[in-house]
Amino acid sequence: MPMTLEGSCRCGGVAFSLESSGPYPYQLCYCTICRKTAGGGGYAINLIGDARTLKVSGEAKPSVYRAEIADENGTCETSSAERNFCPRCGTALWLFDPEWPELIHPFASAIDTDLPVPPDRTHLMLRFKASWVNPDFRPDDQRFDVYPKESIEDWHRRHGLWME
Repeated sequence: MPMTLEGSCRCGGVAFSLESSGPYPYQLCYCTICRKTAGGGGYAINLIGDARTLKVSGEAKPSVYRAEIADENGTCETSSAERNFCPRCGTALWLFDPEWPELIHPFASAIDTDLPVPPDRTHLMLRFKASWVNPDFRPDDQRFDVYPKESIEDWHRRHGLWME
């Protein structure tokens, strides 16, 4: 059975909940977008949730940021990913991408529910980590310069942690 995740911003202006079959905060993303908009420790941790179950409440309506991404040639395009945040305090809440409309990716940092501890972690987008960041690599952790091939769902299933 999926786990209910409840989250909120720092000022209390936005609260949300959703169901997650993959609630383990195992993926540490060091990309400049996550690091600068949601990170602490030089990275952000994204979870996975069922978009149909998202409920949002509070006085503030989340704002959306869509990052510009430059390719190797310097050509920029606007990401389809919508990073939702509180317009009052700036807390990063969740990411939604219309390319995968069934999913919401809440930031673990915004979740108030006690999350389970992952048996190992995946460090991704290490190519973009800040120079001051000294990642805490543990023996079973995976490391990737960009994205791993394994999805969040696949990681949970491989560990027998997917909640149906």
